[in-house]
Amino acid sequence: MNHKMLYEKMLPALRNGGFKMEDYWVWCGSVVKGEDNRYHMFASRWTKDLPMHPGWLVASEIVRAVSDTPEGPYQFEEVVLPSRGAEYWDGRSTHNPQIVKHKDTYILYYMGSTHPFKDVSSDEQFDLNDPRCIVARSNKRIGIATSKSIFGPWERLDSPILQPRPSKFDNFFTSNPAPCIHEDGSVLLVYKTRTYKSKPYPTFLHSFQMSFGVARASHYMGPYKALSEETIFPSEKFNLEDPFIYQVPGGYEMIAKDMTGNISGEYHGGIIARSKDGVKWEALEGQKSYTRMIKWDDGAEQVMGSLERPFILFEDNEPTHMFFATADGPGEFTNAVNTWNMVIPLKRN
Repeated sequence: MNHKMLYEKMLPALRNGGFKMEDYWVWCGSVVKGEDNRYHMFASRWTKDLPMHPGWLVASEIVRAVSDTPEGPYQFEEVVLPSRGAEYWDGRSTHNPQIVKHKDTYILYYMGSTHPFKDVSSDEQFDLNDPRCIVARSNKRIGIATSKSIFGPWERLDSPILQPRPSKFDNFFTSNPAPCIHEDGSVLLVYKTRTYKSKPYPTFLHSFQMSFGVARASHYMGPYKALSEETIFPSEKFNLEDPFIYQVPGGYEMIAKDMTGNISGEYHGGIIARSKDGVKWEALEGQKSYTRMIKWDDGAEQVMGSLERPFILFEDNEPTHMFFATADGPGEFTNAVNTWNMVIPLKRN
């Protein structure tokens, strides 16, 4: 796929498209066509009784919504991965869903977390300094759930598929899974991580940047092995999150959120990167894969407060729609009144 073409293919977004829920923060949309020929979105939600950020760390759950068309609107159907107890690695929060179908099996990649404290109640103050937030952040891990039907039941694993490596750059947590499953069932997995530093909390969270690692598995059920000794992109220059990868002739492409804008040229815009082997990546500086400046189908233009967790729907190997978690307001999580998953159709070849 030509990197310029993706950005230039963005058509007006549908005001009445996507997926939203009145009393919930909604995030992380990933879509697959089910055996019923309808479109199923796997998304994250958590109650608006909690702040949008960091409420997701302790109360997010993955849900499924459905639509007859890719654009939506999607209607809530069920909670797919509810909380299941503090004793489980993913017992308190499930987030970052990415749904993939391989042959007759649906594989749901996600981030899970837990903590041993009491639940946050709606009348409590909850912020980044709360012990529940600190512990839940450090417990973020990537896992999978599988099902033979889009309607479940979903079988979760007792352990994450990718643990942090204590002596490496990914020693703090693993999250934001970006899988590419090949025809033979093997997987290339890009993931987000942070490096633990010994400064007092919470300043250490802001004293270094997010980075990506890469792992492989000979089968999607694992085991997964982290391959990179260093971050995919040098952390002194790159500050990225929300990777999404896909195969192209001769290798792979990645889009991701540019936290500073120094690569794509737009603050929180999308970068584009390429790789022949999935391990060594090159970002195309000055090129963007998407923009926060959205055109709506009623003719209005708007810079979205947030435009994150990009996901591309492919049909017959052609990209047809881009999905984003989005928010209103001037920008940054703490300023949002509403969040939802929006859909941007792409111009067809």
